[in-house]
Amino acid sequence: MLENTGRTELSSLGEFGLIKQLTQFIEIVNESSIKGVGDDAAIIDYKGKQTVVSTDMLVEGVHFDLAYVPLKHLGYKAVSVNASDIYAMNAMPKQILVSLAISNRFSVEAMEELYSGITLACHRHKIDIVGGDTTTSKSGLVISITVIGEANPEDLVYRDGAKEGDLLCVTGDLGGAYVGLQLLEREKQIFMESPGVQPDLEGNDYIIERQLKPEARKDIPVLLQKLEVKPTSMIDISDGLASEILHLCSNSKVGCNLYEEKIPIDPSTYNMAREFNLDPTVCALSGGEDYELLFTIDQSDFPKIKANPDITIIGHMTSEKDGKNLITKGGTVHPLIAQGWDALLKK
Repeated sequence: MLENTGRTELSSLGEFGLIKQLTQFIEIVNESSIKGVGDDAAIIDYKGKQTVVSTDMLVEGVHFDLAYVPLKHLGYKAVSVNASDIYAMNAMPKQILVSLAISNRFSVEAMEELYSGITLACHRHKIDIVGGDTTTSKSGLVISITVIGEANPEDLVYRDGAKEGDLLCVTGDLGGAYVGLQLLEREKQIFMESPGVQPDLEGNDYIIERQLKPEARKDIPVLLQKLEVKPTSMIDISDGLASEILHLCSNSKVGCNLYEEKIPIDPSTYNMAREFNLDPTVCALSGGEDYELLFTIDQSDFPKIKANPDITIIGHMTSEKDGKNLITKGGTVHPLIAQGWDALLKK
């Protein structure tokens, strides 16, 4: 993408000029993308595979704060959170439609920066941009992305397949995105009170990146296929571990025992949570935006995944009548409660 050093007003290009400017360097990489940007509709041909579709919207002031979120990171994250939904179905994302509502405080150069993050994430996940829409916003920036994926019918995994006795597994580590957000919010407040003070983010690269530039787990469906393991149910962790476990339980009509001591938390997440006087376990349970994958497997598949560093077994599924329980490090049993962040409640 060409770099502009000045400021070009959006009005100087108009809607179609802006679309042309942002999409001129798009390259199609998937055979299923028959027709992309430039016509009234995209054409996609999966040749017998099933289509998987999801959509997600990011709204300024609700989902992101441009005081500390770089536009390039925002574009990258917008793609990642959508791709994550497709990986959670044990499928592969192939195309996206990108729709933007833009206020006049943004320049063409700002939108190019946003698009540079979008195209970077698409390159990483081998996704084609095949269309979208742009319009005017009077209240800030809105990004809406629809992602389209494909899978063999026999490979798809839903939320409703878990059964009693299945092992509950999670990828990566949890809580980092939430703690990273707390750090960014703290530094923003300090800057607002003392504009001359530079943010103190040194040594916290990991948790900052977990918040600003999350990585959807494209490696996990590939890994599971290589291990010859098909999850019985799966979901991505966008609203917190507790909320997602309860979704699996509700859809599958089972209960669960989740063991606190098994929840994977990175040392940097743990230490920063303590600095904020937060319980690291609560950050993992209710923080959200980790975009790891939570899934269940049959006990017979345990030998295949037990030594894998990317997967942690954190509990097991029980009968529905036994409830959904958190077993603390001290052995106390508590009902598992979802207290995750709800976009509809944030004003």
